[in-house]
Amino acid sequence: MYYWEDFKVGDIASLGERTVDRDEVIAFATAYDPQPFHVDEAAAAQSMYGGLIASGWHTAAMVMRMMVDSYLGRSASLGSPGIDNLRWLKPVRPGDTLKGRRVVLETRASQSRPEMGMVKMRWEVSNQKDELVMTMEGYGMFKRRHAAGAA
Repeated sequence: MYYWEDFKVGDIASLGERTVDRDEVIAFATAYDPQPFHVDEAAAAQSMYGGLIASGWHTAAMVMRMMVDSYLGRSASLGSPGIDNLRWLKPVRPGDTLKGRRVVLETRASQSRPEMGMVKMRWEVSNQKDELVMTMEGYGMFKRRHAAGAA
């Protein structure tokens, strides 16, 4: 179980890998981001992307799943106040294999809630060509292991 104390500034850890599925790209976009280059292969082929691409929101959702599978699911997570600096740098296409990693940028104990600490991370996502396709930064809130001693 990961607690606030387990995150150290400078730590880097893998989020694992995930292959992008064509049917998932279309299903996600149909429900949440139905732009032609996400849902229609013929229209996507005529677009500036030259083919079907995943919605950036779908990419972020896939990375969220990778985060849960790699560490959040085994942590004392209390959620997050939000994400900053989300960037979609290159199109993500069906068949791409996404590889993610997290970098701990900052940790601080909560002054108002001694049972909790904040961890600022940067998440970096690359494709199978090692091209950076997405980055984002944000804070996670985690229980402290020894909250009684925190003040």
